[in-house]
Amino acid sequence: MSATSKTPTLTVQDIRARKGGDPIVSLTAYTTPMAQLMDDHCDFVLVGDSVGMVLHGLPSTLGVTMDMMILHGKAVARGLERALMVVDMPFGSYETCPADAFANAARLMAETGAGAVKLEGGVEMADTIAFLVKRGIPVMAHIGLTPQSVNVFGGYKVQGRGNAGDALMADAHAVAEAGAFAVVLEKIPASLADKITAAIDIPTIGIGASAGCDGQVLVVDDMLGLFAAFKPKFVKRYANLAEQAQAAIADYTTDVRARSFPADEHVFADDTGDTK
Repeated sequence: MSATSKTPTLTVQDIRARKGGDPIVSLTAYTTPMAQLMDDHCDFVLVGDSVGMVLHGLPSTLGVTMDMMILHGKAVARGLERALMVVDMPFGSYETCPADAFANAARLMAETGAGAVKLEGGVEMADTIAFLVKRGIPVMAHIGLTPQSVNVFGGYKVQGRGNAGDALMADAHAVAEAGAFAVVLEKIPASLADKITAAIDIPTIGIGASAGCDGQVLVVDDMLGLFAAFKPKFVKRYANLAEQAQAAIADYTTDVRARSFPADEHVFADDTGDTK
C-alpha cells in the first residue's frame, strides 16, 4: 500500500470514539522498522518505557530517562503514517508537581511528534492529568500494576484482588473524570477489568486484564518471542523469533568458519561493469 493511499493519521479523538466499539489494537515499538511493520495494523503504537528492559538490558523501567524516550519516540515516529503514537513519561518526570509534568510532557510531544503521553497512577495523579489536559496535552492513564511502582508493590503482582478492587475502581473513575482519553488496565482480575470497562466512559486498554476491555496492548518483543528474560502469564507468543534468529546466526557462523560465505554471488569481480 502506498503512503498516499493510507488513511489519515489516527487521533486521540478516534481512539476515544472507539469506546464500546471495535476493539482497539496496540503494540509497543521502539524502532523505525518495527513501527513500519505495525503501522497498518495498530490503532495506536506505544513507545513504552519497557524499552529500558527490552533493548537496554535494565532490570526495570526505573532507569529510563527522558532522553531515552525522546530518542526512541523520534525513531518510531519515522515509521508511522497511520497509527497514533503515544509515548510513556518516564519515572520521575511527572510525579513532583503538575507544572513539572507539563514541562516534561510538552518536551516529549514537541521533540517526538507524539499525539499523546501516558503516565501511571490513579487518584493521586488525577490533578496532574487534569492540569495537562487543560493545557493541550492528551493523556492516556495507566492503573493496576504500574511498573514504575514495582518496588512499592514488592514485585510484578496482580493488583485489585478482594477489597483492593474498590481502590482500582476509584482510580479508574478519577482518571476518566480528570480528562484521560483512555486508560491501560494492567495485571488485574478479569472480572474487575470488565466492571471498570462498564463503569467508565473512556476506553480501557487491557494488558493482563480481560478480553472484555475496549482494546489490548502487548510488548511487541514479548509476543514475537524476542524477549525471553521472563514470560508473563498474560503474554501470548505469536512467534518465536529468538529461536529463528539463533538458528540463523548459528548457520552464518558455520558458513564463515567453513569459508563458504561469502560465496561467488556475494563478492565483486574485477570487471568494472559489476556494480551490483
